[in-house]
Amino acid sequence: MSESELDNPFWSSLRTRHAGIAQRAGEAARYSADFAPFLGIAHARAAGDADLAALVAPGERVYLLGVAPARPPAGWRLEVLRPLAQMVCPAAIAAVDGPEIAALETPAHRADVLALTARVYPHYFRARTIEMGRYVGIYRDGCLAAMAGERLGMDALQEVSAICTHPDFNGRGYARRLTAMLCNANLAAGRLPFLHVSHENPRAEQLYARIGFRHRRDIGFWALSRPAADAHAGAPVD
Repeated sequence: MSESELDNPFWSSLRTRHAGIAQRAGEAARYSADFAPFLGIAHARAAGDADLAALVAPGERVYLLGVAPARPPAGWRLEVLRPLAQMVCPAAIAAVDGPEIAALETPAHRADVLALTARVYPHYFRARTIEMGRYVGIYRDGCLAAMAGERLGMDALQEVSAICTHPDFNGRGYARRLTAMLCNANLAAGRLPFLHVSHENPRAEQLYARIGFRHRRDIGFWALSRPAADAHAGAPVD
């Protein structure tokens, strides 16, 4: 199994697993803003000014992972953010006993997911992120106590994302139970699970290492912002 697609994960996912929802212009592609604020390019010199202008609205900020434009359009801001730890899970995680795991599929589930992520995982989760893959959770006393899901994906690789727990239910192993379920299911299907975690969250990074993830690499992370007043305004393309 080749892991090379992980060097440019947004682009890899947008041209494979998520090609059907990708907005594309030339050798650049993105998710619509209601899925995720992510943009990918084939390589550092791939996306011309017109391609980027067709995909990014005036005043909008998007994120790139692994590969960024060598020269952003004039007036745009390319901000270098702290690299993320990219980790992979090469072997099954020991299963953890616990409450029933529910598939998060209904409108009521969506509302619960958005409420939980707004509270504890607000960074990149959007109204339709839950449609990017399978999301699962654990309910306790009518509350979504913990959740995890599948976001980026390629033919043989699957990102596990939005692993989070309501503060009232910390320390019960719920997030580990959900992570093990998703990782083991993907490994059984021949897909290598991976995830991204900020070095500013060492507790999570250490937890993933303890349960069986290995650090693959630190991967570059950027924010690209288009000025609000831009004479070359363009509409996103399909």
